[in-house]
Amino acid sequence: MRTGRRRGSALLMVLWLSAALAAIGFALASTVRGEAERTSTALDGVRSYYLAIGGMERCMTELLWSIRYPSQRTLKQGITVAQYEFPSGSVRVEIIPEAAKLDVNSAPVEDLIRLLAALGEPVDRAENIAAAIDGWRRPAEGGAFAGFSPGGPSFPAAHASFQEIEELLLVPGVTPDLFYGTYVPADAAEPSVTADGSPAPRLVARGGLIDCLSVYGSSNLVDANTAAPAVLAAVGLTPFAIQALVTRRSQAPLTQAELGEFMQSVGAGTSRLRVEGNWIATMRSTARLRTPDGRLSDLKRTVAAQMRYMQPNSKYAIDVLRWYDTAWSN
Repeated sequence: MRTGRRRGSALLMVLWLSAALAAIGFALASTVRGEAERTSTALDGVRSYYLAIGGMERCMTELLWSIRYPSQRTLKQGITVAQYEFPSGSVRVEIIPEAAKLDVNSAPVEDLIRLLAALGEPVDRAENIAAAIDGWRRPAEGGAFAGFSPGGPSFPAAHASFQEIEELLLVPGVTPDLFYGTYVPADAAEPSVTADGSPAPRLVARGGLIDCLSVYGSSNLVDANTAAPAVLAAVGLTPFAIQALVTRRSQAPLTQAELGEFMQSVGAGTSRLRVEGNWIATMRSTARLRTPDGRLSDLKRTVAAQMRYMQPNSKYAIDVLRWYDTAWSN
C-alpha cells in the first residue's frame, strides 16, 4: 500500500515537473521569437533609413543636373514628387520649396490668424497665438529688456527674429500638436469606404505650423503647387478654391501660365500665388523595403533635409542647412 502511494507521489511529481518545464520552454520560445522579430524589424529600419538617404541623394543630384542643364532635364520642371524604384525597395521623395511656407518673421498677423484657424484653432485662441508670435519677433520698445512678457514657465519673449522654426514651441499657446501636427477624427460627412471598397480611416492627419511657417519662407507669394491647404487659406483663398487647386495640382504641377488661367476659372485671384520660388527647398524621402515575394513592406522610414542650392558665394553646389533623421510624411 505504501509502495503504491510512493509511486503515485512520484508520478504526480513527474507530471508537475513536466508542466513546469513545458511552461519554461514555452516562455523561452516566445521570448526568443519576440527578440528575433524585434531584431528583424530593427534591421529593416536601418535598411530603410539608408534606402531613404540614397533616394534623397539621387533626387538632389538629378535636381542639380536639371537646373544646370535645362535641355537635358532628368526631373520635369515644377515637379513636386519623385518616385524611384530600387531592387531593395521603393522611395518617394517630396520636393517642397520654402516658398510654399510663410515667413514666420514677416507674415502679417492677419495671415497668422487665418493660418491658425485653418489648423483648427478657435478664432479667439488663434488671435492670441498670432499676437504672441508677433510680440516675440517684434523689437522691444524702450530698450533691449523693456516690455518682456513671459513666453512660458521660464522663457521670456525674445523680441527678435526667429532663428529656427522650432523656437515657436516657446511661444505661449503653441503646443506640440499645433506645431508638429496631429490626427483628428474624420469628418462624419466623409464616405465610410474608400474608392477601392476598403474602410476609410477613422482618423485623418492634420498638419502643423512646421509645415506652414519657415524662417526661409515667403513674405508674400506662395508656391501654388506645394503650399499646404492651411497656407492657401492664410493667403485668402476660399475653401472651394483650395479644394479645386489641390485636386488640379495632384494631376500635374501647374505652370505660371496655367496657374492664372485655372484660378480665374474657379473665381479666385493669383495675387498671392506663384509657381516654384526661392533657392531653398525641403526634401522629404520615404522608403519602403521590398519583401522576398516582391511586395512592399508596411514598414516606412522618412528622413528630410532642408537644402540651399546654386548659391554664388558657396563652395558647394548644395548646402544642407538642416537634417532630420526622423521625419513624418502623410
